[in-house]
Amino acid sequence: MPNLNDYLALDATAMAAGLRDGDFKASELVSLAVEQAHRVNPTINAINVEGYDEALALAADLDKKPAGLADGVAGVPFLIKDLSLLEGLVATHGSRLYQDAIATRSANIVVRYLDAGLVILGKTNTPEFGLTLTTEPMAHGATLNPWNLDYSTGGSSGGAAAAVAAGIVPVAHATDGGGSIRIPASCCGLFGLKPSRGFTTIEKDIGDSWSGMSVGHVVSRTVRDSAMFLNLITLDEAALYPMPAAPRSFADHLDAVPSGLRIAVQNQHPFGEALDPDVMKAVENTAQLCESLGHHVTVVEHPADYKSAAAAMNKLVCIHTFQTVNRRLQELGIDLEVADVENSTRQMAEMGARFSAVDYIRARDSLTRVEQQMAVFHQKYDVLLSPVLTKTTAKLGWLDMNTGDLNEYGARFRAYSGFTALYNGTGQPSASLPLFQDSAGLPVGVMATAAWGNDHLLLQLSAQLEQAAPWPQIAPFADTD
Repeated sequence: MPNLNDYLALDATAMAAGLRDGDFKASELVSLAVEQAHRVNPTINAINVEGYDEALALAADLDKKPAGLADGVAGVPFLIKDLSLLEGLVATHGSRLYQDAIATRSANIVVRYLDAGLVILGKTNTPEFGLTLTTEPMAHGATLNPWNLDYSTGGSSGGAAAAVAAGIVPVAHATDGGGSIRIPASCCGLFGLKPSRGFTTIEKDIGDSWSGMSVGHVVSRTVRDSAMFLNLITLDEAALYPMPAAPRSFADHLDAVPSGLRIAVQNQHPFGEALDPDVMKAVENTAQLCESLGHHVTVVEHPADYKSAAAAMNKLVCIHTFQTVNRRLQELGIDLEVADVENSTRQMAEMGARFSAVDYIRARDSLTRVEQQMAVFHQKYDVLLSPVLTKTTAKLGWLDMNTGDLNEYGARFRAYSGFTALYNGTGQPSASLPLFQDSAGLPVGVMATAAWGNDHLLLQLSAQLEQAAPWPQIAPFADTD
């Protein structure tokens, strides 16, 4: 039977192999996951909806059915972000509006995870409706960064990232509509891939995916885990969006070492914001590492019209925020004026209510033009390296969705971000790699982005960089010593 230290040293791929080989039982892994959750979660507040008893019962059942562990990830402990539905558990969406809303069905992506035999321990904290860059909702309180408890985890998948970095689970479900996988991965020292639009399962309510800008996947400690979990949610045939050509298994193609890639480096903020020296150093060091591995590195100007993309995405997010909030208000029979939502959410919903169908279509057209610009760019360059964030990890409380000064909130939001969201609009695969730490010892991610549909190439490059410059697997707070 493994002990807690053994558990913390395993990624999901190793856990799955051990379960298949009979080295340990599902109940042993899940018991250790629950033990670690009891140790660290009261402090870091990563899990806001617990399902520990149900997870232990499912693991005990899996122990009785060893045939169910013949392949795949059956028996591996897992967590779902609280923006997605899991039948039988409350689905708060990080909002007090939904504090008592029990899900009557599971989201499509969650069904995939359940069918794969993952053992779900509960749900992870997220800012209200996933609308900001930190995870400090009024509904559940702040999630603390396991690298330094005074700092943010990033958002909106901050609870998921904290849970993985703190060793509760080796990998956790996350979503990314503007950077919400990559930003927490950067802040918490994890690998975070946002897949290409069209590769992965689409939710029943298309509004939940923000017109295709938001996709689900995971945050993980290792690249191989990300590849293995991408296999679980890849579509068999095209759905709402065009489906790129893909290998049968992303995990099986990691061993193909890329060589001589044309790598562009973007080291200036698209809107002129100053970059923190540690952020610049992280990008420069990664570029040098790529050169040492035989790739061709070139510094470039901005590859696309960020301004029009940002304006278009803002309109779309506001429209979808209004849709989400209004749907709940109708269920509750109340108006937005009296709704218990955070100030920035209210402002976005009010703006969304004012946009017309014409505004929506024009926004989508703007993003299509930027998609075309990026397609041309990637004819010349295979991968684009850039920062994830303009600054190193923010302290808790620095970005407050419920502030009374929304102008200051907006200024801080824009000053902190600017790199990630473009690739939600264009649908490209984009990943944060934890290749650097700042002067305070906090992780700093570097973002790598590839052409639409080239997820396999991005994973191969990420695996190559991981091998060349291995990163820590867990945060200091997770350690039992």
